[in-house]
Amino acid sequence: MLPDPALRRLATLLDGFAAELAASCPGASLDRFPARRWGDLWARALLLTRPGAAAPRPAAPATGRLLPLGIDLHEHATAAQAQVHAVFEPTDGGTPRLVRASVSVPKPDTVVAAGVWQLLRPHLPLLTALGEGRSMQLTDMPLTEDGDLIWDDDRARAGGPADAFATARVALPVATAPPTAPLDRHTARLAEPVFLEGYATRQDDDSPLTFGFAGHSLTVDTDRIPAAGPLTPEAVAASSACIGLLRWDDGEFHVQPLAVETTVRKKTVALQAGAWAGGTTDKTGAKAEKAATDAVTVLRERAGRLLRT
Repeated sequence: MLPDPALRRLATLLDGFAAELAASCPGASLDRFPARRWGDLWARALLLTRPGAAAPRPAAPATGRLLPLGIDLHEHATAAQAQVHAVFEPTDGGTPRLVRASVSVPKPDTVVAAGVWQLLRPHLPLLTALGEGRSMQLTDMPLTEDGDLIWDDDRARAGGPADAFATARVALPVATAPPTAPLDRHTARLAEPVFLEGYATRQDDDSPLTFGFAGHSLTVDTDRIPAAGPLTPEAVAASSACIGLLRWDDGEFHVQPLAVETTVRKKTVALQAGAWAGGTTDKTGAKAEKAATDAVTVLRERAGRLLRT
């Protein structure tokens, strides 16, 4: 199924699901079975087999300014995907919209953490724009009814500076969310961009981090923070504002941090999970990228030897 573009989405999901099942054998060695996750994966796979699930979705040309909010990075042993959540402001003065732009690539299991950006970066200049804190100007970029940009580099160019937290404070509250396609209405796919501030953080010894506000608490899903960026659970716990994705899991809402504002040496600084997407001078990020470069070089050399033999 993998060589067929029409089936690749389903094939990638099944390939990863099969790998998880194989890695869990024998089951007697597991502390617990991830029954909910496996159920979600199987349900999603079944939905993707429905007639028309892989058909091209209708899209209309969109012209205007794209203001990135953050990057949701999904990384597995054999594949990686970066999904940029953003606010799109039409040139014609129409209502701003919440949109997404995604890129997926296969990867060897030895390329991890910051090295993943090397595989993703060449396929979506929007990753570089977000890493540099810039907007993008789109001209007739295909945009589906459910908010996905069908990215074409020839229809996009770098714009001016765009602070993600300024976008979250000003543009996000007035942006409209697109309707969800029927086959995508699965709780595991729920991911609504939200902006939170003025909360109190709390974390006990055996409980997850929570944001408290207005007499309510919201669990923070720090396990979803990728290792391929400067954002850490400790930075989230010390934050005063957060851009995140509201998700539903195990009967309650959680928030997945994409970026936070925190205080460092009496100054407010912003930390993005995707800050290294366009490259970095950060010592930790640069070291991780160099290690990944060395791994890719070795893999290419070995692949070349196999082809020659």
